[in-house]
Amino acid sequence: MYNEKFMKKAILLSEKNIEIGGGPFGAVVVKDGKIIATGCNRVTRNSDPTAHAEVTAIRNACKKIGTFNLENCDIYTSCEPCPMCLSAIYWAHISNIYYGNTKKDAAEINFDDSFIYDELEKIPSQRAIPAHQHLHKEATAAFEKWKNKDDKVAY
Repeated sequence: MYNEKFMKKAILLSEKNIEIGGGPFGAVVVKDGKIIATGCNRVTRNSDPTAHAEVTAIRNACKKIGTFNLENCDIYTSCEPCPMCLSAIYWAHISNIYYGNTKKDAAEINFDDSFIYDELEKIPSQRAIPAHQHLHKEATAAFEKWKNKDDKVAY
Protein backbone atom coordinates (compact mmCIF):
# COMPACT_ATOMS: atom_id res chain seq x y z
CA MET A 1 0.00 0.00 0.00
CA TYR A 2 1.32 3.42 -1.00
CA ASN A 3 2.86 5.55 1.73
CA GLU A 4 3.79 9.17 0.96
CA LYS A 5 6.68 9.24 3.43
CA PHE A 6 8.56 6.59 1.42
CA MET A 7 8.06 8.52 -1.82
CA LYS A 8 9.33 11.65 -0.12
CA LYS A 9 12.41 9.72 1.03
CA ALA A 10 13.14 8.55 -2.53
CA ILE A 11 12.80 12.12 -3.78
CA LEU A 12 15.03 13.45 -1.00
CA LEU A 13 17.67 10.86 -1.91
CA SER A 14 17.53 12.01 -5.53
CA GLU A 15 18.08 15.63 -4.52
CA LYS A 16 20.90 14.87 -2.07
CA ASN A 17 22.61 12.64 -4.64
CA ILE A 18 23.00 15.60 -7.00
CA GLU A 19 24.88 17.46 -4.27
CA ILE A 20 27.49 14.68 -4.03
CA GLY A 21 28.03 14.29 -7.76
CA GLY A 22 25.44 11.66 -8.62
CA GLY A 23 22.46 11.63 -10.93
CA PRO A 24 19.00 12.87 -9.89
CA PHE A 25 17.55 9.49 -8.93
CA GLY A 26 16.77 7.85 -5.59
CA ALA A 27 14.94 4.71 -4.52
CA VAL A 28 13.87 2.88 -1.37
CA VAL A 29 12.80 -0.72 -0.86
CA VAL A 30 10.11 -1.20 1.77
CA LYS A 31 9.00 -4.37 3.54
CA ASP A 32 6.35 -4.60 6.23
CA GLY A 33 6.08 -0.83 6.39
CA LYS A 34 9.80 -0.25 6.97
CA ILE A 35 12.61 0.87 4.69
CA ILE A 36 15.02 -2.03 4.37
CA ALA A 37 17.34 -0.42 1.82
CA THR A 38 17.98 2.72 -0.19
CA GLY A 39 19.83 3.47 -3.37
CA CYS A 40 20.94 6.43 -5.42
CA ASN A 41 22.23 6.71 -8.95
CA ARG A 42 25.95 5.88 -8.80
CA VAL A 43 26.67 5.53 -12.51
CA THR A 44 29.34 8.20 -12.79
CA ARG A 45 30.59 7.98 -9.22
CA ASN A 46 31.17 4.20 -9.46
CA SER A 47 31.97 4.06 -13.19
CA ASP A 48 29.17 1.51 -13.44
CA PRO A 49 26.43 1.94 -16.05
CA THR A 50 24.21 -0.48 -14.12
CA ALA A 51 24.36 1.46 -10.84
CA HIS A 52 20.94 3.09 -11.21
CA ALA A 53 19.05 3.99 -8.04
CA GLU A 54 16.60 1.08 -8.29
CA VAL A 55 19.30 -1.51 -9.01
CA THR A 56 21.42 -0.15 -6.17
CA ALA A 57 18.46 -0.28 -3.78
CA ILE A 58 17.63 -3.84 -4.87
CA ARG A 59 21.25 -4.96 -4.39
CA ASN A 60 21.32 -3.37 -0.93
CA ALA A 61 17.97 -4.92 0.06
CA CYS A 62 18.98 -8.40 -1.09
CA LYS A 63 22.26 -8.16 0.77
CA LYS A 64 20.54 -6.95 3.93
CA ILE A 65 17.91 -9.69 4.09
CA GLY A 66 20.05 -12.40 2.49
CA THR A 67 17.88 -13.37 -0.46
CA PHE A 68 17.44 -12.59 -4.15
CA ASN A 69 13.67 -12.67 -3.81
CA LEU A 70 12.02 -9.44 -2.67
CA GLU A 71 8.41 -10.53 -2.94
CA ASN A 72 6.19 -8.69 -0.49
CA CYS A 73 8.47 -5.67 -0.85
CA ASP A 74 7.64 -2.42 -2.58
CA ILE A 75 9.97 -0.01 -4.34
CA TYR A 76 9.55 3.75 -4.24
CA THR A 77 11.59 5.57 -6.84
CA SER A 78 11.94 9.21 -7.74
CA CYS A 79 11.42 8.39 -11.43
CA GLU A 80 9.60 5.80 -13.51
CA PRO A 81 12.08 2.92 -13.92
CA CYS A 82 14.09 2.57 -17.11
CA PRO A 83 13.96 -0.77 -18.96
CA MET A 84 16.98 -2.15 -17.07
CA CYS A 85 15.57 -1.18 -13.68
CA LEU A 86 12.11 -2.43 -14.57
CA SER A 87 13.65 -5.78 -15.50
CA ALA A 88 15.57 -5.90 -12.22
CA ILE A 89 12.37 -5.13 -10.31
CA TYR A 90 10.60 -8.01 -12.04
CA TRP A 91 13.52 -10.40 -11.47
CA ALA A 92 13.51 -9.44 -7.79
CA HIS A 93 9.75 -10.19 -7.60
CA ILE A 94 8.95 -6.83 -6.03
CA SER A 95 5.22 -6.45 -5.43
CA ASN A 96 4.59 -2.76 -6.22
CA ILE A 97 6.36 0.13 -7.94
CA TYR A 98 5.63 3.69 -6.90
CA TYR A 99 7.35 6.52 -8.80
CA GLY A 100 7.47 10.30 -8.97
CA ASN A 101 8.77 11.60 -12.30
CA THR A 102 7.75 9.94 -15.56
CA LYS A 103 10.00 8.63 -18.32
CA LYS A 104 8.89 11.69 -20.31
CA ASP A 105 10.12 13.96 -17.51
CA ALA A 106 13.45 12.10 -17.57
CA ALA A 107 13.73 12.49 -21.34
CA GLU A 108 13.30 16.24 -20.95
CA ILE A 109 16.55 16.38 -18.93
CA ASN A 110 18.38 14.05 -21.38
CA PHE A 111 17.72 10.73 -19.65
CA ASP A 112 15.77 9.33 -22.61
CA ASP A 113 15.20 5.57 -22.61
CA SER A 114 12.75 5.49 -25.52
CA PHE A 115 15.46 4.26 -27.89
CA ILE A 116 15.89 1.13 -25.75
CA TYR A 117 12.17 0.36 -25.92
CA ASP A 118 12.39 0.87 -29.70
CA GLU A 119 15.43 -1.41 -29.94
CA LEU A 120 13.63 -4.24 -28.15
CA GLU A 121 11.04 -4.34 -30.94
CA LYS A 122 13.70 -4.90 -33.62
CA ILE A 123 15.18 -8.16 -34.85
CA PRO A 124 18.41 -8.61 -32.84
CA SER A 125 20.68 -8.39 -35.90
CA GLN A 126 19.07 -5.07 -36.94
CA ARG A 127 19.55 -3.23 -33.64
CA ALA A 128 21.95 -0.32 -33.21
CA ILE A 129 24.23 -2.83 -31.45
CA PRO A 130 23.71 -5.89 -33.65
CA ALA A 131 23.38 -9.27 -31.93
CA HIS A 132 24.28 -12.48 -33.76
CA GLN A 133 23.60 -16.02 -32.56
CA HIS A 134 26.38 -18.64 -32.76
CA LEU A 135 26.98 -22.15 -31.38
CA HIS A 136 23.36 -22.59 -30.32
CA LYS A 137 23.61 -26.38 -30.00
CA GLU A 138 26.73 -26.12 -27.83
CA ALA A 139 25.20 -23.40 -25.69
CA THR A 140 22.08 -25.45 -24.95
CA ALA A 141 24.21 -28.03 -23.14
CA ALA A 142 24.32 -25.81 -20.04
CA PHE A 143 20.54 -25.34 -20.24
CA GLU A 144 20.05 -29.10 -20.37
CA LYS A 145 22.29 -29.54 -17.31
CA TRP A 146 20.25 -26.90 -15.48
CA LYS A 147 16.96 -28.45 -16.50
CA ASN A 148 18.07 -31.84 -15.18
CA LYS A 149 19.70 -30.57 -11.97
CA ASP A 150 17.77 -31.84 -8.95
CA ASP A 151 19.07 -29.38 -6.37
CA LYS A 152 18.76 -26.13 -8.35
CA VAL A 153 17.41 -22.98 -6.75
CA ALA A 154 14.77 -21.64 -9.12
CA TYR A 155 14.46 -17.93 -9.60
